[in-house]
Amino acid sequence: MSEYSEYGLLSEYYDRFTDDVPYERWADFFEHIFKQKNIKPSVILDLACGTGSLTSILAQRGYDMIGVDQSEDMLMIAQENCMDANPDKPVLLLHQPMQELELYGGIDACVCCLDSVNYVEDPEMLREAMKRVYEYLTPGGLFLFDVNTRSKLERIDGQSFVREDEDVFCVWQCIIEENLCHYHFDIFELNEEGAWNRYEEHHIERIYDNAELIDMLQQAGFTDIELRGELSDEPPKEKEERIFFLARKPEEEGEPNNE
Repeated sequence: MSEYSEYGLLSEYYDRFTDDVPYERWADFFEHIFKQKNIKPSVILDLACGTGSLTSILAQRGYDMIGVDQSEDMLMIAQENCMDANPDKPVLLLHQPMQELELYGGIDACVCCLDSVNYVEDPEMLREAMKRVYEYLTPGGLFLFDVNTRSKLERIDGQSFVREDEDVFCVWQCIIEENLCHYHFDIFELNEEGAWNRYEEHHIERIYDNAELIDMLQQAGFTDIELRGELSDEPPKEKEERIFFLARKPEEEGEPNNE
């Protein structure tokens, strides 16, 4: 079993299958938070950037963007999506798993979107990733990420879903085993001869409880940790399906709590 799920063939169709994701609203939400927290970030890291849709939007808005992902296939598409986003500040794309994050300088904010945190199956790897984000953030910098909640993943447990386009047909199912949600994808792709090729992919998301994630952030050294509902200023509701975490690196940096 892989410790960190990767996109293969699905990366080619990811943007088509997620065309309902309101990336502009996500960018608006992050800028709203920056304003609320009274920071004006110059350099932003998009951790687990995928195909770079959000990275490109933020680059177009004038930020100096770094995109990091461990999937080479996703980064190839991100390179195309970000190519002309900001000619004055070209997007830097790096091929790295988040727990091995290694940058060339500091960042003012880090965003990690669309349940990328859930994709880290090993809690110790996620703990290490948070420590590395903390290390590269400038004092006062923000770390913003979202997670799929237990409520959402339990709701879709055992269900099947279909996405189709003119040349691809995808059926996927979710099964929860203990704290892991297994996604099995059957992908049918139309070839040049008019026949359908079949492929399979298996992805895994871990269910993280709020207290566990807060503890990881605190252990890394983050303070002013705040939880919000999906794209909301309000605290999460009881059955919230996506929760946003906001965490700040102190202005005067102390030693992380490693107890």
